[in-house]
Amino acid sequence: MSENRQPLRVLIVDDEAPARSRTRDLLTDCAQEFPLEGSGEAASGRAALELMAREHSDVVLMDVRMPEMDGIEVAQHLLKLEKPPAVIFATAYDAYALRAFEVHAVDYLVKPIRLARLKEALARVRTAAPPRLDALRELQRAPRAHLSVQERGNIHLIPIGEVVYLKAELKYVTVRTAGREHLIEESLTRLEEEYGDRFVRVHRNCLVARAAIRGFDRATAEGGEAHWVVLLNGVEEKLAVSRRQQHLVREFSRG
Repeated sequence: MSENRQPLRVLIVDDEAPARSRTRDLLTDCAQEFPLEGSGEAASGRAALELMAREHSDVVLMDVRMPEMDGIEVAQHLLKLEKPPAVIFATAYDAYALRAFEVHAVDYLVKPIRLARLKEALARVRTAAPPRLDALRELQRAPRAHLSVQERGNIHLIPIGEVVYLKAELKYVTVRTAGREHLIEESLTRLEEEYGDRFVRVHRNCLVARAAIRGFDRATAEGGEAHWVVLLNGVEEKLAVSRRQQHLVREFSRG
């Protein structure tokens, strides 16, 4: 069998069991025309990422709206894999969402999924690239619930509620939790735009979680100049507050 006739490995991701069952039946019908094989089913975005770490899939058929982590966020995390899969989203009819998918050339199916439409989408998969990150960001309606990093071929999720601070260092951003540090390749400015309600900038290269701020203290630099530092819950490290951001000391004191 030539490479282009190898069965497409398809992962189904939907939080509703009846929807997964219907999709499975439709794929069985499609298999009469396309070489297909199931690579698993997942009832959540987290379960999908765990499955993808163990079993490669060529294409993911994924519901957009799922609790904890929606399909758009899952697709962004999947791009951290060495060989990201193609993604076909399934969504209930929403005129705004459908226009957005079309504008950004992201493949989608309207629920309930029709067999003919699924066949069309699968026929394009072999030549389709994974969805572009910028397109997924445009489709994203709410801040991601997690940041992610690839570790030994797996996608490690970092719940945003556990992040103490984000610090830009060269091309990376250090994500600090109470337990450890992670390095991610993201823009600090974009993270500030996404999570502006949750984080506050204390320095040009550092965002701190508002909920993690325990207070402020005065410190003396090597040259003898005094400056403010922020005290944090969960970590002993003290972060410098820039002159431009010293108004935060007053604001948090009033709060």
